Amino acid sequence: MKPINILSIDGGGIRGIVPGTILVQCEQEFGIKVADYFDFIAGTSTGGILTCAYLCPSDDDLTKAKFTAEEVVGLYFDKGKQIFDDPFFHKLRSIWGVFGAKFPGKGIDSALQEYFGEVWLSQLLKPCLITSYDITNRNGHFFTQHDAKVKTDYDFLIKNVSRATSAAPTYFDCAHIENKDGETFTLVDGGVFVNNPAMCAYAEIRDGFKNSEGNPATAKDMKILSLGTGFSKKHYLYQKARKWGMAQWVRPVIDIMMSGSVEVDDFYLKRIFETTDHPNQYLRINSKMPGDVDPEMDNVTQANMTALKNLGEELFQANKEQLARWFEV
Repeated sequence: MKPINILSIDGGGIRGIVPGTILVQCEQEFGIKVADYFDFIAGTSTGGILTCAYLCPSDDDLTKAKFTAEEVVGLYFDKGKQIFDDPFFHKLRSIWGVFGAKFPGKGIDSALQEYFGEVWLSQLLKPCLITSYDITNRNGHFFTQHDAKVKTDYDFLIKNVSRATSAAPTYFDCAHIENKDGETFTLVDGGVFVNNPAMCAYAEIRDGFKNSEGNPATAKDMKILSLGTGFSKKHYLYQKARKWGMAQWVRPVIDIMMSGSVEVDDFYLKRIFETTDHPNQYLRINSKMPGDVDPEMDNVTQANMTALKNLGEELFQANKEQLARWFEV
């Protein structure tokens, strides 16, 4: 049976360069195209932006991808400083991020408009799932191309989808967007409840997709490639943490929630695929950040972005044999 090929990409801001670079290497080494090879893509935050970029249709041919994997990574190098722009007067107005988002939305809005224009979710080339969180209704919000194709209330402009999935609390203002029917939603970064969307992808395929024989898909029908953006676990010591109040706990809580959800999803998927005859159909690639890489999601210096690209290339080489087996090359 032909498996359902699934790609999942974590959140992580500028660290999206890491999985983006791995996919560049995969295209070059294995002769695949991301939009052609994968049947389903899931993404959170920066992974959600990558998902939209890989599946965005060309202006000239709506059946072809607009960007190559290399051009997608170029988004970070071309627009990183614009997206994470922190002008002095914004710092002053927000009291250095204490009474407002760290970055104004103008930079990221402009970059997303330039790359995605007026393309709708329903126009993306393949089924996909992009995470966000609805702070008004207090529930996870999933943008899904396959639902948007049949229901207008599921359809959104992908520049707004990208803005919503990457609206990381304290970094950017929440996104206030509307669907094709004019209904409005107030959304923040999906990483607040699911920073690794691989389990969401698995559940979505199980819920409504068929295998090549026309039966409901199960784990044995899926191949999942899950790409992380690197991690660096900060150690919070008792002597300091015991004295923290509300202000001091904000960043550590976000860090702990995001890293914890990533690990839990990976743990459960490994156990699920271990029950099949082909456990290697699930492949997770992630790595601790080396010393020359800043793990902060907004460090857009040329040196740090280059170090992230180098890390992506190193991870590809370190996992090349496993990737080759996964791609069946």
